[in-house]
Amino acid sequence: MSALSIMLVDDHPIVREGYRRLLERQPGFRVVGEADNAAAAYQTYREVRPEVIIMDLSLPGAGGLEAIRHIRQWDKKARILVFTMHSGSAFALKAFEAGAAGYVTKSSDAADLIKAVKTVAGGGRALSDDIAREIAAERLGESQSVIEDLGPRETEILRLVATGKTTEEIAAFLNLSTKTVQNYHYQIKSKVGARTDAHLVWLAIGAGLVETENAK
Repeated sequence: MSALSIMLVDDHPIVREGYRRLLERQPGFRVVGEADNAAAAYQTYREVRPEVIIMDLSLPGAGGLEAIRHIRQWDKKARILVFTMHSGSAFALKAFEAGAAGYVTKSSDAADLIKAVKTVAGGGRALSDDIAREIAAERLGESQSVIEDLGPRETEILRLVATGKTTEEIAAFLNLSTKTVQNYHYQIKSKVGARTDAHLVWLAIGAGLVETENAK
């Protein structure tokens, strides 16, 4: 039986090395590729065609949501497991909407990550207990996140706006025209009911898209 091929996407080399060691201690696991940003993730996936991608959402430039969306556009069968510090249910749901098959937070035990990798590799869906509780609580409370009506690309653009990126920078990250980014920006404001960019930042922080210290 051949080893399960895995690709790691995280912008911290030391973190990737730790994950590689953890995963390759498991019988039948083999890390075949690594990437530190969304563009590299897409290119590396096309080169090595791993069976499972372990993807962080916090990447420089275009984030993990965009990387998931781009990879899944090219290969609908790509199996992507998000492994991230973001513990909000809204972000998790957007990751699944973009095409992820699993979502595990970095506060989870190592055994939970290994179990999730096996589940995703087998064609199933994986969710860490903390995120499952968050989603259940939100649904039972009938609360609605401000980003619930946004698509994955709109969510990514909102995140980039909230972290202080300019229209030109966002256009470059996502390979879009500045006019298209401006149109998205207007649509996002309309959908979430934001009057100003400062209001957008506040809503993005409240939805868990960015950490307070990273918002500008």
